Amino acid sequence: MRTLAQPVPAKTSNRPQAYLPREHGATAMLLTPVFSVAILARTWRWSELAVLTAAFAAISAKDPAVLLVRQRFVWKQRNPGSSAAASWLFGWSVILIASVLILLATWPLKAFLALGAGIAAFGCVTILVHLKNRQRSILFQMASAAALTSTSLATCISAIGTIAPWCWWFWALIAMQASAGILVVHARLDARIALRKAAPASQPFRHAALGALASLLCASVTAIIFKRAGIALALAFALVGYAYDLIRQKDSASLQMPLTTVGQQALILSTPYSALLIAGLW
Repeated sequence: MRTLAQPVPAKTSNRPQAYLPREHGATAMLLTPVFSVAILARTWRWSELAVLTAAFAAISAKDPAVLLVRQRFVWKQRNPGSSAAASWLFGWSVILIASVLILLATWPLKAFLALGAGIAAFGCVTILVHLKNRQRSILFQMASAAALTSTSLATCISAIGTIAPWCWWFWALIAMQASAGILVVHARLDARIALRKAAPASQPFRHAALGALASLLCASVTAIIFKRAGIALALAFALVGYAYDLIRQKDSASLQMPLTTVGQQALILSTPYSALLIAGLW
């Protein structure tokens, strides 16, 4: 059994690992708000491209950064993949720094410092959490949903120079949906593990997912009360989709579904959700 004190064995392939985003759901949470807010802002500025490149570079740099930090503080010996990781980290860092400099030149300084400090702090927390192997923490997963979808705020600043009131609502609603999606997927992972071990599934993520669905329901009812039919429909759509997934997790055949298919289905759900939010906030 591999311990954290041992480096990961070298891959059998001679091809260096390409450090591109592997978590399609997280990538969608990061990038979908960029395009959604660009539509809602009803204007276009070239600095919005810098938000896109900065976001993609940041999420891509995570894995090589984690490997190098683990090599330094946990394994304390050279990992076979460290050279490739260092090269990819350098490349993504160059893109990130260039994007950040563009944003510094085009954003109000106060907004740049506030959002930049928050993102930098979360980046440090992410490295620490992975270093401690606590990335499945429910609190961290929910914080990740809020951090990833905060690209909506960054895009709004690039588009109109400030965070409009509607953008705060968009961020809250898209983060709520993202949190529910993350928790449902982790509940599925726990159920898959339990199926392989012929043991009862761990329940914390399932309970948290049910709580997230209750929040979606309350938000949908509130939207109906305030006569925001588009937003209510978006929330109800997400609620039904995730509830159906939780029901399917009781079926052993459904649990055999490849994780790539699970990710694709999550993307299929999140895309119309974003479209409905755009219609509701238009």
